[in-house]
Amino acid sequence: MEQSLFEQMGGKYERQGDYLLPCLTLPAEEEQPVGIWGQRHGRFLKEHHRIMYYSLLTDGKLNSYLADVDRQAEEMLSRLVTQMAEQEGITETLKAQDQMAWVRQMNNIRSRATEIVYHDLIFA
Repeated sequence: MEQSLFEQMGGKYERQGDYLLPCLTLPAEEEQPVGIWGQRHGRFLKEHHRIMYYSLLTDGKLNSYLADVDRQAEEMLSRLVTQMAEQEGITETLKAQDQMAWVRQMNNIRSRATEIVYHDLIFA
């Protein structure tokens, strides 16, 4: 009996009643922590870019990809907040003089930076 392409590539079949079903397993992947940014990007891929999501999943690269996106997002957010605070003159002196004004301005900057990260990295 001639082997199927699946069997030639090392696949095996399992009998389930009258049917032979392929035994499919995902490749082992090193587990890395995935933060909120990576989780949101993963959900976005699964809902809007299914082919890419399932390609990464079946290649055993999804977790490392999402962990990398998470790291990039954290770095981008930190960099943007620092740059925007410098451009707008938000300093430690202001923090010492008027903490509430500093907190308001930093919250505003962080909110804008978060939107940029979402737009440019997470939902792109």
